[in-house]
Amino acid sequence: MSEQIKQKKPQLPVIHSSELVAKSRLFKIEQLELEFSNGEQRTYERMKSSGRGAVMIIPIVNEQEFLLVSEYCAGTHSYELGFPKGLIDPGESPEHAANRELKEEIGFGAKRLVQLKSLSSTPSYFNSIMHIYMAFDLYPESLEGDEPEPLTVVNWQWDNLDELMSREDFTEARSVSALYMAKEKLTL
Repeated sequence: MSEQIKQKKPQLPVIHSSELVAKSRLFKIEQLELEFSNGEQRTYERMKSSGRGAVMIIPIVNEQEFLLVSEYCAGTHSYELGFPKGLIDPGESPEHAANRELKEEIGFGAKRLVQLKSLSSTPSYFNSIMHIYMAFDLYPESLEGDEPEPLTVVNWQWDNLDELMSREDFTEARSVSALYMAKEKLTL
């Protein structure tokens, strides 16, 4: 079946117009007038990307444990357990952003970063890429971040993933995906 998918690359719709229809301090909503290869026309809306991308990092303490952070999430109005993450600053590489975010959020830098994958989140509505890294050989170093309050850093054992997955405060799909990609990479 994968051969069939490789052979049939669909023709992208033609974008006849693009208009900014809403804007806030953080978000821009863009409306697209599209025409598909079969002649069908549709109006789509999407969040307009800043084009900067983001990073998420799994800090590996040793073979037995990794680090998580607990931080406030406005979307769910709750504190969520997840991995350090943040936007890539203009002119910054994803690797540099990953190390900077570690220093800002958990007070450690990494001597070695291994990229796992770049993920999109809700690609029907967002044009945003998050680069997922594992961070090894951690060393203490802090930078001032942009969080409104200090984040709580939590050590977690690799052999206790079932408990983590059953927690009500570990629900973010990107963190769950990153966790399983890291676990697979470490067991190979």
